[in-house]
Amino acid sequence: MLLIATAFGWGSNWPMLKLLLTELPPLQARGAAGVTAGLGFALGAWAFGVPLRVPRRLWSRLVLASLLNVTAWMGFATFGLVWLGAGEAAILAYTVPVWTALLAWPVLGEAPSARRVAALLLSLTGVAILFAGRGLDFGLAKLPGMALMTGAAVLFALGTVWGKRTPLGLPPVASVAWQVGLGCAPLLLLGLLFEPWRWGTLSSQGWFFMGWMTAIPLGLAYLTWFEAIKRVPATFATVAMLLAPMVGVAGAALVLGEPFGLREAAALLLTLAGVLLASFG
Repeated sequence: MLLIATAFGWGSNWPMLKLLLTELPPLQARGAAGVTAGLGFALGAWAFGVPLRVPRRLWSRLVLASLLNVTAWMGFATFGLVWLGAGEAAILAYTVPVWTALLAWPVLGEAPSARRVAALLLSLTGVAILFAGRGLDFGLAKLPGMALMTGAAVLFALGTVWGKRTPLGLPPVASVAWQVGLGCAPLLLLGLLFEPWRWGTLSSQGWFFMGWMTAIPLGLAYLTWFEAIKRVPATFATVAMLLAPMVGVAGAALVLGEPFGLREAAALLLTLAGVLLASFG
């Protein structure tokens, strides 16, 4: 399930989003996809008799989880691309395992084992090699983007750790319907208020990418993530997230014609080795 969520779900998101944002403004694109995904899962839950009712005592926790897991992660990360290149954004976004390891120790009592620390370093080395030499420039002009991407990583890590500490107890389909829908609604509202309307000129390719983002990164990926995070330690789950930029680069090579050579292959092997090592830690 983690592989579906991180690699094939969020990993496929980066090249698709990069192309989609040439046609649509970022907040409208993310917000509309997320609200549509939430409504789709709600309809699916209703059709199959899955309860959607949220007990009154859980509403505050549900709203907080939606803000941390969806609004911050999808909103901050998408908006950060205004200032940063895709490689720079990915490096900062996928520091999530570092923040998760730091937070999981005091919050969950998950002291990092030597094997898991080694796995984390191995995977982060793979990510660093992946983006080394790609013209990265973290200058002062990019500070807003750096702050947004780092904030997205820290808040998503906090959402992961806090979700294991205080689980909502909702069925996975209902959890996706509520969290993704509630989490993306503010993004859509802000996009409609402050971004230009371009939906009338969206190409057929753009509609395909919009459908893909709705169904896979904001639908299937979150569904498998919420279910998987119940079953594995928080640190291991977020180490597995480091597969996402690897799949993103492979997807960019196929979809965008970007290069995939020895450096990319070595980075992928290192990251896979780190994830496998973490799975035995």
